[in-house]
Amino acid sequence: MGSAVVNRRAAGLGLASLAAVGGLVACSSPSGGTGGQAGTSQAAGGGDYTIWDPYPQHDKNSEWVKLLETCGTQAGVKVERAAYDTSDLTNKALLAAQQGNAPDVLIVDNPVVSTLAEAGVLTTTEENQLDTSAIAPNLLAAGQSQGKTYGVPIGANTLALYYNKEVLKKSGVDIASVKDWASLTAALAKVKASGGKGITFSAIGTEEGSFQFLPWFWGSGARLTKLDSPEGVSAVTLWTDWLKKGYAPDSVINNTQTTSWQEFAGGGYAFAENGTWQLAGAEKAGFGYGIIPIPGKDGGPAPAPTGGEFVGIPVQKDTARYATSRKLVTCLTSTGNSLITTTALSYIAPTEQVQAEQVKRNPGLKVWVEAVKAARGRTSDDLGTKYPKISEPMWGAVQAALSGSTPPPEAMAAAQAAAASATQ
Repeated sequence: MGSAVVNRRAAGLGLASLAAVGGLVACSSPSGGTGGQAGTSQAAGGGDYTIWDPYPQHDKNSEWVKLLETCGTQAGVKVERAAYDTSDLTNKALLAAQQGNAPDVLIVDNPVVSTLAEAGVLTTTEENQLDTSAIAPNLLAAGQSQGKTYGVPIGANTLALYYNKEVLKKSGVDIASVKDWASLTAALAKVKASGGKGITFSAIGTEEGSFQFLPWFWGSGARLTKLDSPEGVSAVTLWTDWLKKGYAPDSVINNTQTTSWQEFAGGGYAFAENGTWQLAGAEKAGFGYGIIPIPGKDGGPAPAPTGGEFVGIPVQKDTARYATSRKLVTCLTSTGNSLITTTALSYIAPTEQVQAEQVKRNPGLKVWVEAVKAARGRTSDDLGTKYPKISEPMWGAVQAALSGSTPPPEAMAAAQAAAASATQ
């Protein structure tokens, strides 16, 4: 969101040990490094309370850390904060829970929630009486597993289509005409005919590739439980045809979201699929740009996957600590502070009230609010920890189809067989 560098929170590079699904979709700053080490927890009713987050790029002088300290002061405790890269944070949280030394408050990328919940690391919002009534249901679903909710979303981002106004004008394309797959493909044909470049995206063989493919997959009407449905095959066929016709470059097979953005920022491409975290880069690109939601096959915004973190309360031996932890989570996710957190972290707020205020302050966020409202959690539909076992064969099928080694129907049939075997 804040730069052309995408960190591993955003689109899920952390599909690593213990099925820790990382989300590489969401943010704007480089990841890596750690903040201060977590302090030792003290008795309830005072002392130190530990908060772990995946924002190492935000130092002690940032608005985010200042808010953490303010919430601690209001709760009558001192906040000891540690910041880790997402994949590192997930593994540390699992290990700390096993050792009975979990932090008091844990902020993790939304696909990780189901992993931690299944491992018994997190308490439910019902147990700690956390109010989620104002949260958009589609965003809350990303933190739900087997009918229970394991945290409160701090914000969200997702994907949309950036477009280059100059390239479209030269090609005679009216952006208002782009409403579905057919009209988008027609626009790409005009761009190519005029000597321009069509669309760039990330189809790399990682979770990042699945993240970028999902809007087209879901936008076809397909479901993750049936990868080889006619709808699912049509989504892979769309991308494959774009490469065959020269509307998209062969480089998409190896592109990350960062490298595909760099292609778009060069000025030659008409469209790029990317996220909110590239807004600052778009402003610096040196050409006029606009943003539209990714269109569904038959029109309307396609559901894109949500990025963003959940604030949860890990299980503690000393249950008396929960009362203060609840105060900290409530403070961080309150309507009054939501504008601070979403601005500091470059997110769209999870409640309509704050979303409206964001658009009022910055009308350019309207398209992102619309995209977030149509978005869907990757682990939603009660997929939970099954999601990475489906996502990996899916991105493999996309790679096989785009490389020309396997036709889309056969590629998706093989992916479905592998996913079904892995999730039995």
